Amino acid sequence: MIVERTSNEIVIKVSKKIDTFGFQRIMDYLDYLEITSKSKATQDDADRLADELNENWWSKNRKRFIK
Repeated sequence: MIVERTSNEIVIKVSKKIDTFGFQRIMDYLDYLEITSKSKATQDDADRLADELNENWWSKNRKRFIK
């Protein structure tokens, strides 16, 4: 593996023997870190949003599970 840093990016070169699925998951995580690095949201904000989404989903799908 070769890691190079330029003025505005990091270039990673890996062998083609690397499992692409696992590598894609790593790249997705790095993408997540980059996107969220500028976020001002707190964990409490994320938890409240998740609770709201779950409540909305449950109210729309309750009939499918409780008869």
